[in-house]
Amino acid sequence: MERRRFLQLTGMVAGGAVLAGRMPGLGTLAAPARAAGGPSPYGPLLEADANGILLPEGFTSVEIGRAGQPVGASGYEWHEFPDGGAVFEADGGGWIYTSNSEHPSVGEGGVGALRFDEGGEVVDAYPILTGTQTNCAGGHTPWGTWLSCEEHDGGQVWECDPTGRDEAVVRPALGVFIHEAVAVDPKREQLYLTEDAEDGRFYRFTPARFPDLDDGVLEVAAASDRGRVRWLEVPDPSATGTPTREQVAESSAFDGGEGIWYHRGTVYFTTKGDTKVWAYDAKRETLAVVHDPAEDAASPVSSVDNITMTPTGDLLVAEDQTDDQELVLISPDGAATALLRMDARHSGSELCGPAFSPDGRHLYFSSQRGGGDGGIGAGVTYAVTGPFEQRRRRQGRGSRQDA
Repeated sequence: MERRRFLQLTGMVAGGAVLAGRMPGLGTLAAPARAAGGPSPYGPLLEADANGILLPEGFTSVEIGRAGQPVGASGYEWHEFPDGGAVFEADGGGWIYTSNSEHPSVGEGGVGALRFDEGGEVVDAYPILTGTQTNCAGGHTPWGTWLSCEEHDGGQVWECDPTGRDEAVVRPALGVFIHEAVAVDPKREQLYLTEDAEDGRFYRFTPARFPDLDDGVLEVAAASDRGRVRWLEVPDPSATGTPTREQVAESSAFDGGEGIWYHRGTVYFTTKGDTKVWAYDAKRETLAVVHDPAEDAASPVSSVDNITMTPTGDLLVAEDQTDDQELVLISPDGAATALLRMDARHSGSELCGPAFSPDGRHLYFSSQRGGGDGGIGAGVTYAVTGPFEQRRRRQGRGSRQDA
């Protein structure tokens, strides 16, 4: 598969603020700061627009894909139940947004792609993976591919070419389990994976020949009460007899692993069962909770799912709940606030796949079950455009490099 450079967007200070929190097997961790609700750096949310989205002043939304309907002149019908996504540079200018289909039926899942010109207009749409099942989240690679994760007991990871020129390739060495998302640490040449189960695990994969993902060692995390992490090899990543999460008795359970993101030596991930955001320090091999709404009544976070990083250095968390779904910003100093909110037209849906364009002006995401006459549909994907850079200009901080 051709290795193209992924334009990495983010600027959160590695490590961030370590906040108090607990998990089964972990004690309370020291905390210099606590995430709390506060005013948005972009101003208050206004009334809902025609798409049912509440945005700050200066921001606009546009529908770019609706399940079952062709995208522009491409002829490609946008897939149902759009979920995790990422943005990649396109050869010759512009960029590509990849989007999973979390269709639960065997053979009905996969990945679709939208190609944009340098002005942010959709110029093409096409599939890059078909015939799979329940493709939930995933992750980008530094060499320019999309890793699509299947969320079911026999789920695997598929490496996809965003351009669609090369056929997607399954990567069994990354394990067979209820995959949710994956992030790559290019410095240590390792991958981290989450598992969406009540007793899910946090995994690490070390390729035999990075960045080739054909072979390597899959390990599972065992966290101590003080947050120290040991990595223990999974005996049978193919799970032929025993699920991977049950193969190592000393390993730590995480309640519903969701989105994951790597930035400057830190791996951030979410767990939906306890609504927490975690940070794993890859150098020190330590784990801490960086956001726990149960510890602060002022926090606007009420559920957690996919995560990404904004061009200004904030963590962006997508909520998975039936009403008032939000994309929530968590800043490096611990402040949490809603970037946008969906109105009652999206009741019964969830927000998925947030990702920013290379110029930092366009945010893509989906209302996974939006678009129906009664609120429930098969999914709509949106682009929000606005002055995302204003926070950086005002505060004079932030980097666009994710290494």
